Amino acid sequence: MKILVVEDDSEAGRYLARALNEAGHVADLAADGETGLEMALAGSYDVLVVDRMLPKRDGLSLIMALRAEKRATPVLILSALGQVDDRVLGLRAGGDDYLTKPYAFTECLARVEALARRQNPQSAQLIYKVGDLELDRLAHRVSRAGEDIPLQPREFRLLEYLMRHAGQVVTRTMLLENVWDYHFDPQTNVIDVHVSRLRGKIERKGQATLLHTIRGAGYMIRDLGR
Repeated sequence: MKILVVEDDSEAGRYLARALNEAGHVADLAADGETGLEMALAGSYDVLVVDRMLPKRDGLSLIMALRAEKRATPVLILSALGQVDDRVLGLRAGGDDYLTKPYAFTECLARVEALARRQNPQSAQLIYKVGDLELDRLAHRVSRAGEDIPLQPREFRLLEYLMRHAGQVVTRTMLLENVWDYHFDPQTNVIDVHVSRLRGKIERKGQATLLHTIRGAGYMIRDLGR
């Protein structure tokens, strides 16, 4: 998922963004409400995580402005204000969920993923299978023929995107935007290098080829034996 964190506490914001990235997502960070609103309107985010007390524009104002623009992106509000009236005010301002500080990251992650599933039912799928290759999003585990395959976070994200689009051509632009979060071509071979490394890990000698290069188009993961 692509997630925007709007948090003015620099340490807390960096921690949350880093933890979301390590969980296999792509997290951007904004340090004030005005910047957060601009990024939310300009970017295609799956979920926003918004602190309630922000400089320049508070979190509730940000959410109301977003809703005024007919944007339905799910929003999880973070706040030290945890009374019932505070939570009700946040939800009525357009928030979809409310988490009181201090919080456990595991609960924050679970709430973010639940909001994404509600918005996009496809994201509710937790296990992808192509032939004897299996990817478990919840356990962050990849295996082939029952044997675990350790992957780096970027490799996991790349494989998840390919498996989500199994049987379809995935272009270089799609990978740059959805796996690397680039909206331009950096004119490097970063994709080729990662695909080559991934192929070397998921395809051993004697195993069927699953990850195919479609010349002039991109890549496709598919079990040709079926």
